[in-house]
Amino acid sequence: MIVTVTDSHPLPDPDSLAEALAYYASYLEFQQKLSRIPGVQAAVYARGAVELSVAFGRADVETDTALTTDHLFRIASHSKTFTATAVFQLLEAGRLRLDDTAGSLVPAVAGGPAAALTVRELLGHSSGLTRDGRDGDFWQLDRAFPDAAELLDVLAEPSATVIDANERFKYSNIAYSLLGLIIEAVTGRSYADVVTSEIVDRLGLASVGPEYDPARADRYATGYSSMQYSQQRRPIDHVDTKAMAAATGFYSTASDLVTYFSAHFRGDDRLLTDASRRQMQHVAWSVGQEDEGRYGLGLAVSKVGDREMIGHGGGYPGHITSSVVDPGAGLAVSVLTNCIDGPAQALAHAGVKIIDRAGAKPRPEPGIDPSRFAGRYASLWGVIDIALLGGRLYEIAPAAVDPTAAVAELEIVDEHTLKVIAGPGYGSFGEHYRFTFGDDGTVRSFRGGSGSTLVPLVDYVLPERISRP
Repeated sequence: MIVTVTDSHPLPDPDSLAEALAYYASYLEFQQKLSRIPGVQAAVYARGAVELSVAFGRADVETDTALTTDHLFRIASHSKTFTATAVFQLLEAGRLRLDDTAGSLVPAVAGGPAAALTVRELLGHSSGLTRDGRDGDFWQLDRAFPDAAELLDVLAEPSATVIDANERFKYSNIAYSLLGLIIEAVTGRSYADVVTSEIVDRLGLASVGPEYDPARADRYATGYSSMQYSQQRRPIDHVDTKAMAAATGFYSTASDLVTYFSAHFRGDDRLLTDASRRQMQHVAWSVGQEDEGRYGLGLAVSKVGDREMIGHGGGYPGHITSSVVDPGAGLAVSVLTNCIDGPAQALAHAGVKIIDRAGAKPRPEPGIDPSRFAGRYASLWGVIDIALLGGRLYEIAPAAVDPTAAVAELEIVDEHTLKVIAGPGYGSFGEHYRFTFGDDGTVRSFRGGSGSTLVPLVDYVLPERISRP
């Protein structure tokens, strides 16, 4: 099945969007602490500008350095979107065609297993090339990433092609590394020079580059190992990805990354024409099962809520990153984490769903100020948020991977009372939440689900032992 990403949903009105982004920032801060992620940096581009840019946690745990929005992350396979963009720029200039073969463009691979593979097949991960070669321990920093000569050696091996071209989707970093060689062969310039001058500089992205920059060493967020095999994370060094930069070398901040993706919005002519973007965003392959996502030419395609979105993820030793983009609505969300098991994709998808929840209904007529009830509250059973989204109040579990999966909508009854008017049947549908306020107008406590008392999280104190008085 071949489809194009054309469906989009409008963004919430400005006030509702502002409420959604404020809550999203609060949600990310909670998730960073709950999931013991060293640091989370995120940005949202909407309504023609970066509307949110936040950072929580630590850029370096050992030195207790706070993470800022200026810290750099290795965005890994996001690099493929830059590479694909550069290829389409060359296509528009008439300097290559999608059906040109690698062997005709790079004489060094002529006669080898990769010679007959087309640019289109390389872009769409349908070339059948090996993912990373027989020795991929550079991903564990056990050896250096391959240089150009070593990359050509990998491409010359009989085992370079694992399956026939166009048999199925088969992700390949080697394929995109070969595209880097193609860009160099066609232009007579280094890959880094091409993508920097034709993409990064055109967009004025001061915090984006195609490879590790030692001159900016103090700006990189330290990457960390996983909690899957140890209760203590270990720092991971940044290294040069050499000939694999076209597949995985880029670095960025979240705000510059969403700004880059804004150039992939429909009607934007700074990098490409809409005709080229449509080709990139065509869904040519299912990655696996339908819910595992799909792929075009250099862009992943996924369903987030009701939105068809493009984007990409990235996995670098110590950094996991994710971006999702609605090119018709003009929305881009990027989340960067500095650990090898960071839930960047889930956090990025949560941002889209929170925004859409804020725009799900028209804003109600003003009455009692709903913000008086909003906040983060705790009881023995956990933490809940009373969140203001689109002028309405919702009960949300900030610990949930998808915070919008089981929300309860709340209606204002009076200045001290909310009623649950929608939500899961296992919740407290139809019941009332009664709030107690202090003299300063802030919530002191309220009776929530199951008639249990909750207090603001900042005031909640867990006893040494839970026992009946």
